[in-house]
Amino acid sequence: MLKQQLKLPFIRKGSVSRPAHRGLTANEVRQCLRVAFGAALGFTISKVMGWNYGTFFTVYPMLLLGLVPVLNSHIIRQFLANAALVTTFVFVVQGMFGDQPIPMTIAVIMIFAFMFSCMSKGANFLFGAVGMVGLSMQLHFASYSSASVSDLVMSNVAASLLTILLAMLMHFIFPDVEARAKPPVITKPDSNRRHEVILATTVATLSFIVFQVLDLQDSLSAQVSSVLILFPLNWYGAGRSALNRAIGTLIGCNIGLAWQFILLDHSGILWFVSIALWISVMLFARYHMLEGGGSGAGFGAMTTMGILFGQYLAPQQDLVYNALYRFTSVTVSVVLTLMAVYGMHRLLNKFANTRFILNEPAK
Repeated sequence: MLKQQLKLPFIRKGSVSRPAHRGLTANEVRQCLRVAFGAALGFTISKVMGWNYGTFFTVYPMLLLGLVPVLNSHIIRQFLANAALVTTFVFVVQGMFGDQPIPMTIAVIMIFAFMFSCMSKGANFLFGAVGMVGLSMQLHFASYSSASVSDLVMSNVAASLLTILLAMLMHFIFPDVEARAKPPVITKPDSNRRHEVILATTVATLSFIVFQVLDLQDSLSAQVSSVLILFPLNWYGAGRSALNRAIGTLIGCNIGLAWQFILLDHSGILWFVSIALWISVMLFARYHMLEGGGSGAGFGAMTTMGILFGQYLAPQQDLVYNALYRFTSVTVSVVLTLMAVYGMHRLLNKFANTRFILNEPAK
């Protein structure tokens, strides 16, 4: 039965379209509060200080507080190490090879393979996951001819440090009520690890190349989506992730449009926007918890709101065009990425050394 369910990539228990019918536990409520307040505070502080790249300050707290329910020294080290590596890569490699497609592509393949390898091994999943999102966003912004790499790098460093401080504050104000069980240790055949790393690296690199060649500078959500649906690292999980990502993006864009119509000319008042973001993230965080805390539809809606509010909402710029364009571009990106994942899955399964082995149910 387990094998049959894994073969149906679009079936998932508990999603935004079909949420699990249960109340949240005390720990889940606390985590929702941490995510909502952390993202809203990061957004508000970046706007008050007039910092560029508000998406970093809004999305990073969502990643750290949403994907990881606890905060300890190991998690903090992963997050800081990720910030240091991504900063160094963008500042040095992008600065040296940004105008040379072949060396830049080779460098991107190497860093992507390293990140996905960390994710596949499990112990440093957060390091790889946040690193992939951070790299995707920074390489996207760096492709702008008017972008300042030094400003981009400094914004990433500031956002990472602020996210750590916000996470510590949120865990202090909203601590867990009960001790959480340690996550189970997952063992994989070596062929599965090779399959996951090669598949995810290849598809992520193809996404990078396509967005650079077609000069899709205003498609940040689409590029990030093409990376987020790779987090399961295999076809079976990517199918579910793609559907949930599309649903989450649609809901996030619609909620963003609704807030635009509610705020109207008051979208330039920071406190109104911050309250709107908090309410939206709190709602999406609830569905995120009902989905099990993974990269599902609730998380997709959250990050969509973070990108829309952090990067595109301004007193002289509304969300209507951006929200509609976001959903269209994300849908196309998700479909094409999923086709590439399936093609790589079939290709890698032809070889014994890279074949993905499904676990048989215990008898």
